[in-house]
Amino acid sequence: MPVQGFCWFLCCRQGFNLLGRDYGEKEEEESFELRNKEDLTRNGRGPLEVTLSQPTRTANGTNGPLRLSSDRGPARHTGDGEGDGRRIGWGLESKMDLFPPSTDSTKRRWSVITYLQHSLSEVPDEMKSLIIEKSKMGLEEDPELLVKGWLFREVRGSWIKQRCYWFVLSQDSLDYYSSSERGARRLGTLVLTNLCSVIWPDKQTFKETGYWSITVYGRKHCYRLYTKHFNEAVHWACAVQKVIDTKAPVETPTQLLIRDIEENKFNPEVVDNMYQHNPILKHTQSPLYAPLLPFPYSSLEHTYHSGKGYATVREEAVKLFNCLQQLECARDPVPLIQGVLQTCLDLRPLRDEVYCQLVKQTSCTPQPHTAAHLRYWQLLTCMSCTFQPGPAVLKYLRFHLKRIQSQFPESEMDNYASFIGEALEKTRCRECVPSWEEIQVLMGRQEMLCTVHYPGPGSCQLHISSHTTANEVVRRMLEKLGLKESRNTFSLFEQNAHWERAVGGSTIIADILTRFENLSAKEPDSDSQWRLCFKLYCLLDADAISVDSIEYLFLFEQCHEMVVRGQLPACEEDLQTLAALRLQSVIGDFSTHSPCPPLDELFPGHMVEARLLMPPCAPPALLPATQPPVQGCPQRFPGGLLGGTLWNHTATAAHKQKVEQDLRLRSRLKEEAAAIMSTIVECWKGLAGYSRRDSMTAYLTIARQWSGFGCTLYEVDFYISSTGSFSQKLWLGVAATCVSLYRQGEAEALESFPYGQICSYGVSDSNTFKITAGDRDLLFETTKLTEIMQLMNAYFSAIRRQRGRGDDVVSITEGTAIEVGFHHLPPTPTPTLLQLPSHPV
Repeated sequence: MPVQGFCWFLCCRQGFNLLGRDYGEKEEEESFELRNKEDLTRNGRGPLEVTLSQPTRTANGTNGPLRLSSDRGPARHTGDGEGDGRRIGWGLESKMDLFPPSTDSTKRRWSVITYLQHSLSEVPDEMKSLIIEKSKMGLEEDPELLVKGWLFREVRGSWIKQRCYWFVLSQDSLDYYSSSERGARRLGTLVLTNLCSVIWPDKQTFKETGYWSITVYGRKHCYRLYTKHFNEAVHWACAVQKVIDTKAPVETPTQLLIRDIEENKFNPEVVDNMYQHNPILKHTQSPLYAPLLPFPYSSLEHTYHSGKGYATVREEAVKLFNCLQQLECARDPVPLIQGVLQTCLDLRPLRDEVYCQLVKQTSCTPQPHTAAHLRYWQLLTCMSCTFQPGPAVLKYLRFHLKRIQSQFPESEMDNYASFIGEALEKTRCRECVPSWEEIQVLMGRQEMLCTVHYPGPGSCQLHISSHTTANEVVRRMLEKLGLKESRNTFSLFEQNAHWERAVGGSTIIADILTRFENLSAKEPDSDSQWRLCFKLYCLLDADAISVDSIEYLFLFEQCHEMVVRGQLPACEEDLQTLAALRLQSVIGDFSTHSPCPPLDELFPGHMVEARLLMPPCAPPALLPATQPPVQGCPQRFPGGLLGGTLWNHTATAAHKQKVEQDLRLRSRLKEEAAAIMSTIVECWKGLAGYSRRDSMTAYLTIARQWSGFGCTLYEVDFYISSTGSFSQKLWLGVAATCVSLYRQGEAEALESFPYGQICSYGVSDSNTFKITAGDRDLLFETTKLTEIMQLMNAYFSAIRRQRGRGDDVVSITEGTAIEVGFHHLPPTPTPTLLQLPSHPV
């Protein structure tokens, strides 16, 4: 029998083990399947230890000789085939010395076949009888059949149509036949492994087609099956899934080789032999036809990422290898690198695959010192700063880095390997793909420059890496500004002209900068430019702040921000005085040539609107910017059908009248703003001679008249469940000693709850914050859940630290909300763990 015919005959079988080893699946394409873990014996080798490889394809397109190996057991598909040949096992040539050496390769091959035939002569006859060509097998009665019945199958040709077939599910495969009669011709087979998957029936398909459908994904086939009965569809889906769940995990040759390399990492000769005789481990210019790692045979149609244009994970793995090869000739590699990183961010299973592909492309390279080859190292650097590989791949990667450093000392590859090794020690999974600027600096193994602003016109530039967190930046800013001895605490804030939020201490700064870059690209308006700001976070002791310190400037600037936002309850006269003191501190004495900032940077805007709504007899106190419509009052212009059709003339007149009212209102607003500005300027003139220090001190003296000075205000809806569905817009003030409730615009607190009275606090649902004080439960509906939780955690931690309980301290700027409760002082009993907050963010 010819060599190739004998070997193909050896592998064509269905549902049996040969010599205690599974030869894999035989599908319609005559392909080999991956090997199962359970097929290995305890020592990792089979009893016969004979391996069959597919014929290699030479450079001119002709098929090379069939190769055998006596190291890795039965024939199987490599799972990671490439254009330069599909190869199984590393011990092919290493075991060829079992046969007499000969200059005639044909004679030597026949020696191998003779050895193989001699080994097969010991196979029992009943096992040999199982070697049957699958395509010739018909429908026979089999006691192992699990489910059988008629189903429609979707057939794709010139058009999509459905045909009815007799389907039979066994422990190994899903087959379909032309009819249910005994001896009917088998039309197709889908071999089931643990990588197969089932999509269950859904209502949408039933509404569109009138049929319940299930989809079974195999390695080369996808069966879309239909039935009119829902229970029948569920029964088939359950049965197929049960068979899949019983299958052992499969391993690709790359995984087997990685394991062998790990076992022999202290034997360089063996490892070099592995690389020499396994092309799948080495750099290639040919395309990759299958992933290096096993992935489920499925689609992304029913997943979150289906709308992003991704194909199956297996197909995306092959596409990524093509992108890697394009790096060698790309003029600008940054877009390609960002694309690969974005795919890995969206499809988590592909991260280890890309690491394996990059290790392959940086191993045994023909021209290792060229700029094209260094592109692979640059992408590997970006990967190492963005994603952490799995444990097995991480060991493999570390071994690869050490091997490269030993082969190419004092080279660029050595430098990249050292940088990557250090990065892997610090990397946590990133929230965003690195920005264009970050990729550029990573390609050169450099650090980024980050600008951190602080209250006033000041800013600092810090060097950061891809691993720098907000806590590290805060510590460096404290050192730079001389604030390490401050009793107050500080934090980083994300902010633009209209919005700001505290940054969690564990947040990676590079992710924030990437987010800023993306937002700026979407909103190029200058008012929406984002920046990082270093500010006071917990004001624990305002009296201890020296007037000459930069911390006093922080306090002054942040107090003015509250005034402009309308969060400092004060009368109009005091607000005008504060505006004049602000001008004196920033500009100095009044001069007609001095530039004057706009009113909205000095005075709360809602006060100007309140003056227009204020009745003539009302005192100039704090009024809400807008008044809600009174319930029960009839509408001035009733809506409905008549209002939209028969009374168009009336509606047009009403619209004109509304436009005229808006114009008059804007005119009056300008007049009021001019009047207020004139008053502020007159007050400013009276401050001539005040120094900046005197102006800031006078400003803060007025602000401290409010009992809630130093607290942070959050707008909330306050609910009292015991009295029904009562709600009211309030301010929740979180301060150093207590939590208080204020009516918006009022200086006196409705209620205050010292921290010693608070038993627990936390998030009770998606937008409700709960505080338990004594026997009372306070519920607040707000969009600032995370911010409130973070700030209360920070105050509790600061109080604990001041009382000498540093071992329980939580980082002030830590972004993750942590369950903390305040331990009462005696004689108040200490709350138990059940009393501590049970709903962290």
